[in-house]
Order: sequence, then structure tokens, then C-alpha cells
Amino acid sequence: MPRFTRTSLVLSTLLLVALTVAVTQSAQAQTFSVIHSFQGTDGDVPSAGLTMDRGGNFYGTTQDGGSYNNGPICQLYFQNGCGTVFKLSKHGSGWLLAPLFLFNGTDGGYPRTSVTIGPNGSIYGSTGLGGRCTSSPFGCGTIFNLTPGATVPRSVISYWSESVLHDFSGNDDGGDYPSALIFDSAGNMYGTTVYGGPSGAGIVFEFSPSGNGWSETVLYSFTGGHYDGEFPHGVIADRAFNHLFGTTSKGGEYNSGIVFELTRSGSGWTETILHNFTDGSDGAWPHAPPIMDAAGNLYGTNSGAVASPGTVWEMSPSVGGWTFTVLYTFTGLSDRGPYGGLAMDATGNLYGMTYDDGLYGKGNVFKLSPSGGGWIYTDLYDFTGGNDGGAPLGSVTLDASGNIYGTTSGGGLYGVSGVIWEITP
Repeated sequence: MPRFTRTSLVLSTLLLVALTVAVTQSAQAQTFSVIHSFQGTDGDVPSAGLTMDRGGNFYGTTQDGGSYNNGPICQLYFQNGCGTVFKLSKHGSGWLLAPLFLFNGTDGGYPRTSVTIGPNGSIYGSTGLGGRCTSSPFGCGTIFNLTPGATVPRSVISYWSESVLHDFSGNDDGGDYPSALIFDSAGNMYGTTVYGGPSGAGIVFEFSPSGNGWSETVLYSFTGGHYDGEFPHGVIADRAFNHLFGTTSKGGEYNSGIVFELTRSGSGWTETILHNFTDGSDGAWPHAPPIMDAAGNLYGTNSGAVASPGTVWEMSPSVGGWTFTVLYTFTGLSDRGPYGGLAMDATGNLYGMTYDDGLYGKGNVFKLSPSGGGWIYTDLYDFTGGNDGGAPLGSVTLDASGNIYGTTSGGGLYGVSGVIWEITP
């Protein structure tokens, strides 16, 4: 994933008013609006998608920003704060952003994955770095839980309370860049870390409630090389949680990443490699887990690598294995495709974003529609890198009315801090 650095923005007040910029791209019959521009103190560089609650509010993270930048971890690594968790809510005819928590480094830092609303209604997530591990001056990442706290009178700021559920050590228990979390019906959490494990190639983990805390079980440790994946980026599960599916961005037969399945087997889990990416026509370097439809088909994305463009792909279960199909190939080479995953609507259309493809080379929002055994590609919006944002890294979120929401890691009214956007039919 690209790394962004910048000089800290000096701003005197926290932005409490959502700024909206509407642009219509008539050829696509969609209305695009910026519903929040980050300015640094309220967050900087949102790198993941948004999570919607039942009331239509959105929750998300920024990998930098916030007012804390005086801790030792922040001074060493972060230039504009250690990152934030925020809530975005409807406010009259507009939207209002409320920072819920500002990381200080010791309690986590550099969150770049989406948050999850747990069974108890509170927020669970991970930070890419930070925490109290001693093997790295930047920290090794954390798993955290946020619960509602007091709202400041006459303000939209709501200070939530954080509990650090686990500090990764960078060793066998996992390391930097834990993924977004998923829950099973018993309240256990599953995810991955990009690094850590005996080979340093990443792990798949489970956290189970245990007394007043959480107990970790490492379900699988990747070994990397030509025979296994390396650097996983989250998992999804079937309904029974007997099978976990995910991708790694490197490793495999061609060192271009794999699609893997973990199957519950007795008291452990067994890995099966479903596909080795070749850095050819099938693409390379997936950076997000796939999604699954009701029929059990998997859909995912690749960013593209040295010799291959980005792709959108499908894997369908078949007799004796899985069938891999490329649904769409993007036009440019080397990192021009999607870094985030896909979203699917009720009629089977797929939605996603590219990092720097599109008309202006700053990324775009796209739609793939099934038609006659194939897929029709529609470019919904092309980012310019200006006030409308640019370089999106996350996935999109759909609501029940067909509106599409997402973030960009750059651009915006303040130039470099990113935006939250909406596309309405």
C-alpha cells in the first residue's frame, strides 16, 4: 500500500461543519458529493471503507491526524497525529463528523482498516502500528474496543472510551497491520496480521472472550515462498464459520499472491491454496479479502504489479475444486487497480474503486453488472485529485436506497487530507 507523509497542518479549530461539494458527471447520470473534507486535526488520510449502523450513521478511521502528536511513537513515525476513529451523521440536509477517539501511539496508531460494530453495539477495530510491543519503536499494532462516553455540551465531539484488547508482539502471535475484524455467532473475532508469525509472513487469528479479557488462538501461520502465501489482508467466512477465505499480497508459486481457504479440521484448521496469481493476465497483489455471494462464489480485486494490470475476479466452486475467472481488466500497469475490495448490491452488481486509474489518473468509482454471461463495466466517477479527492484505498459502502459512499486518501478542500464522498442515483 502506498505510504503518505506530509508536513503537519496548523489549524486553530476543529472542523465541526461538514462541507459539501456536488459534481454531476452527466455521462454517467450520477450525482457525486463530497460530504466531508478532512483537515488534519479531525483526521488525515482515511484509508479504509465506512461502516454503517442501523440508523444510517457511518463510522471509520483515518491513519493519521488528530491532536495527539507528542508521544514517542508519534514523534518517531507519525507526522500529523496517530490517527482517529470518527462518526459521520446526518445533520439537517448535510452531514456532521464527530471524532470519537484520537490515538496517542501507546494505545495504538496508524489505523488503516474499517471498524466493526460488535454484537454488543460497540466498536471494534485494529491499528496498524502503535501499542506497547518492544520489538519495534513504532509498535506492532493493536486490537481495540471503543464504548460510548460523554458528549461535550454544545458540541458534536463525543469522547469514547478505549480498551486495548491485545498488543501484538511482532512474533508468533502476529505483528504489524492487523486486518478488519469479523465476528461469529458466539462472539469470537477473526482476522489477520500482515506480518508476524514464525516466518514473519503473517497469521490468521481468532480472539475469544475469556473471563474479563480475550484469548488469542493462531489458526494459521503463513510461511511465504513459492509454496504458501505471504502478507494476508483479512478473511471472510461462510455462514457456519467452518471455512475462512482470504488473500495474500505476496508469496505463492509466482510470488504475486494467492487466494486461500482455511477449513476447520478437528481441533485445528487446514489451508488450501485456491489460486496462485501469476503477475500475468490474472493480475497480482490482492490487498483485500474477497466477498461471497449467496451461491458461495468469491469476488475479489488485484491492484496490479510489475507486469500486470489490476483485475476484478471471480472464483466459483466446481466439482473437485474452484474455477477462476477474470471479470474485468483495468487499463494501466503497476498499482493502477483497486486496493480495496468489492461491494455487491441485491441484484448482483459489483462496486469498487481504483487507486490511480480513471480519466485523470487519480482513481475512480466503478460498477460491474452481470449481463448475458459477461459483465458490463460502468465508470461512475473519476476523481481529479482536487477538492473532490483522489487516490482511494478502501472499499465502497452501499445503503438500502442505492446510494454509494466511500473515502479518498488524498485531495479535498484542504489539499492533502482526504474526503468522504457520496454518489446518489
